[in-house]
Amino acid sequence: MKYIYLSCLIIFASFFNSCEDVVNVDLNAAPPKLVIDASINWEKGTSGNLQKIKLTTTSDYFSSEIPTVSGATIFVKDSKNSNYDFIENANTGEYFCTNFIPILNEEYTLTVIAKGQTYTAKETLLAIAPIDEIVQNNEGGILGNQIEIKSFYTDPKDSDNYYLYKYNYSNQIKSDYYVDEDNFFQGNTFFSLSQNEELKVGDVIEVKHFGISKRYYNYLSILLNISGNSGGGPFQSPPATVRGNIINSTDKNNFPLGYFSLSEVVTKRYTIK
Repeated sequence: MKYIYLSCLIIFASFFNSCEDVVNVDLNAAPPKLVIDASINWEKGTSGNLQKIKLTTTSDYFSSEIPTVSGATIFVKDSKNSNYDFIENANTGEYFCTNFIPILNEEYTLTVIAKGQTYTAKETLLAIAPIDEIVQNNEGGILGNQIEIKSFYTDPKDSDNYYLYKYNYSNQIKSDYYVDEDNFFQGNTFFSLSQNEELKVGDVIEVKHFGISKRYYNYLSILLNISGNSGGGPFQSPPATVRGNIINSTDKNNFPLGYFSLSEVVTKRYTIK
């Protein structure tokens, strides 16, 4: 809406006063909100001990920089009260843990203490089915002239499962994200699908599947609808109206943006033939 409003002002001013006039637009600046990027991802087959949490704040509409938050205390605990401290790397707003122990179906609690406020969240680490195969179809798309890539997996039949798919492309900066639930294919073989219409021979695709919770699935569905799944995806600048699972236990009205998630992840790479 800001783009539309600004464009209308410029057109209106140009019509009546010529292009020489300067239009000053006063946009109200909201107080900055803390943004907590706390995605704990355990790549299947690795130790998962190295994890990162990043703290930033929202900024003015025209700002080109994303302010980082330093000096915070961050730790994660499991149900057995094992504690994992996240230590900041040289005033970068990036906090690292080197001894994290991922356990499937374990519930973890995040605590962030920043600028006199305490933020907390709970989430469970969920498993992901392995990718069985990647299939290339050179007659995909509506017109049958596009390269289509499908990544097949077998959905577990004994539980309701929710998925986040991420596709990285060697020929593009952006990534594709989308989410899925197993309502219509529970216990059966299913697939994620590349949505890139510009694939060519020699391009490399990195496919990532994440096991996510139902609540995180709902949260991401809203973000992806708002972002249009373009540019850098839904994780660059979360809209202020979308609340995650992190609460401010000091002042509940001053809620942060972002989400505390834990996922097992499987990755495959494929070269277009």
